[in-house]
This record gives sequence, C-alpha cells and structure tokens, in this order.
Amino acid sequence: MFRDIADRTVTTLHGRLDLPDLVPFYSAFPQIPLVSISDHQRAPMPAVNWVGRVHHGLPADLLRFNARPDPGYLAFLGRISPEKRPDRAIAIAARAGWPLRIAAKIDAADRPYWEREIAPLVAAHDNVEYIGEIADHQKSAFLGNASALLFPIDWPEPFGLVMIEAMACGTPVIAFRSGSVPEVLEDGVTGHIVRDVDEAVAAVGSIPALDRRIVRKEFERRFTVERMARAYVEIYRALPGVRREADRCLPLPLPMAPEPLLRAAD
Repeated sequence: MFRDIADRTVTTLHGRLDLPDLVPFYSAFPQIPLVSISDHQRAPMPAVNWVGRVHHGLPADLLRFNARPDPGYLAFLGRISPEKRPDRAIAIAARAGWPLRIAAKIDAADRPYWEREIAPLVAAHDNVEYIGEIADHQKSAFLGNASALLFPIDWPEPFGLVMIEAMACGTPVIAFRSGSVPEVLEDGVTGHIVRDVDEAVAAVGSIPALDRRIVRKEFERRFTVERMARAYVEIYRALPGVRREADRCLPLPLPMAPEPLLRAAD
C-alpha cells in the first residue's frame, strides 16, 4: 500500500521486535520509514529504515494529580500474564508489609496462569486485593491514591504506558530494569529502577522521600501528547518526499525589472 508514497509516510511499531519472523519481514521493506516508541525496542532490528523515536504521550488533563494519596497502598495495573509478573508484585508487598491492590485484566490465554499461579497467592495474603479490570475513568483514583506503582516486568517492554499514567497522577514507579524502563523513569526522581525483589522491597521504604509534584512535572515535561505530536511533525517534515513536495510548493521568485526601468526609477 505504501510503496509509492514511502518517502512521505511513517509507520510506528508498537510491539516487541525480538520475535524471529519480524527481522526478515521488515527487511523486505527497506524503503518504509519506521518510528520506534523507545530506543530499546529497536535493538533486535537495527538494520531497518528507522527515522525517529517517539515516546508515548497523554493529554495533560486526562489523569488527575494527587499530592497526598489516601489511604496509600502499592498498585499493580495491567494484565495478569507471566511477563508482567504479578507474583513479584505480591512478594514485594508481602515483604514490605504494605497493602497491594491489583487492577488487571485476565485474557482467556492467561486464565490457566491466573488459576494456577496467581489466584492462590492472592488468597494466601490478607494484604492483597484483586479488584479486576478497571476502565480509563477509574485510573485517576486508582493510581492517584497509590503510594507507588509496582512494575515488576520480566520481558523487553517496548514502552510501558502505565508508567506515565502513574506519573501523571504524581505516583512514583518501582520498576524492574528491563526493556524501556530506564528511558521512561529517572531513578530517584520519578521512581526507583531495581534488579530484583530485594531491591524493590528496599525501594518501597524510600518512596516517602520522592516528591510527587516533581513526578508530575516530569510527566508534563516529557510525556504530554503535545510533545509527542511535535516530535512526529519534526520527523514527518524531515522525510525526503515531504521536503521535495515543500520545495515544489515554494513561490517562484519575482522577475527583476528591466534595467532601463530601474534607472528611470532612480
């Protein structure tokens, strides 16, 4: 579809790119300009036509800032799946002695994992509450009233939208160092980046030292939809086909007046 207009088209890739069939697929279309949602996402496919990287953005007023979470708890938001590691979240909360609220969808493919691994853990811990899937309009209250979001992933996350959703509420994030996490979070400012459960438990104890207002300001500086749109416009304007089209649309220079007329005017 895009071959004839490839030089003025961008395609954003949103998923993981380390699957074996993707490299030969995208290599078959070297003329298609591609945009990644993180630098880390590109690692498995360095030889394609990357023209830019644009981190996701959200409307600044989509989620409410909350300076003082009430009652305060650890939050897990996402899917119940092995790569999201809700089991790690439960272990962290249990060892830190904090309540944990899990708001997550259970896809049909992940139902056995929930029934076999996670449901028994929820039942075994009085401090853990599974509240099910929540809608977008419920995220402000869920994330805003959390003292921290747990993001204990175990896969090369291409971006991790829930991290900036938490930041929009002023809620710091405790995340495992994987995928795009070091690009999204600033360790010690918008949260803590950890390597294992031990470090995550220690990070929970450091959460009160983080300023939720600064977390929100970093969201506004780096992850608004306006910043995202500006980045795409800059990438699009730099495409070869767009530059050529712009050159064709430039007004022609005005003709010079004949030399005798210029003298007469003088």
